[in-house]
Amino acid sequence: MLTIAGIINAIGITFFLAPVKLYDSGISGTSMLLSQITPEILSLSIFLLILNVPLFLYGFKKQGALFTVYAIYTIVIYSLAAWLITYVLPIDVNFASPLAGRDLLLCALFGGVISGTGSGLAIRYGGAMDGIEVMAVIFAKRLGISVGTFVMIYNILLYIICGFIINSWILPLYSIVTYAAALKTVDFIVEGLDRAKCAIIITTKPEEICQTLSETFESGITKIEATGGYSNAPKTMIYFVVNRFQVVRMKEIVHKIDPKVYITISEVADVFSANQN
Repeated sequence: MLTIAGIINAIGITFFLAPVKLYDSGISGTSMLLSQITPEILSLSIFLLILNVPLFLYGFKKQGALFTVYAIYTIVIYSLAAWLITYVLPIDVNFASPLAGRDLLLCALFGGVISGTGSGLAIRYGGAMDGIEVMAVIFAKRLGISVGTFVMIYNILLYIICGFIINSWILPLYSIVTYAAALKTVDFIVEGLDRAKCAIIITTKPEEICQTLSETFESGITKIEATGGYSNAPKTMIYFVVNRFQVVRMKEIVHKIDPKVYITISEVADVFSANQN
């Protein structure tokens, strides 16, 4: 799967972004910029290896040996596939996208979605496609910001630098579209298209609610004894996971049994049961 992830990412970059000089995010985007402003011998593939591999090795202690090996392997596949597509295969990706021509919006959207699919698969199967996450893990805490904020700041600075270097803001602005499309795609691949919903139900009629929900949805329920902060009365907190199609039905059932019930609903990225490997 890491091999497939690297190839998919290379297709997204070389088929859609690089031909029209749009920029990916993170180290990949930095490599694309450097390959454009340096001699032709210093290709995108070379910069991907030069910039990413040292970062993954530097983050060895933080991330562990297995992650480091997987990440470097994925980057090597990505770099190799990008080199083959650009210089070996009979596909012209020098001046326009083979599929979208010079349409910047199509290139930005499809390049972002396809490269995001590759990055998402890499993360899902234990690797990574870009060393920027390693930089974020190492330096974000020292700077007093979150990992997500570090990555966002890096990318904003990258696009600003791109704008000044190429003396145009059209391509950096379209690159932000690419970044947004890739980010959403990574979320879909890593966390799933249909996130589960977690319902926390606070009630004084736990037995009836638990029995009805269990019979209706045929799923497990957890009960936690609680005490009202204002009333100091004994209550029960029920933890229940449903999908988005079951939320309305669940609320109807619970409110019918206990009209004074208190319910909060939030998204759950992953659900694992005890019998899963």
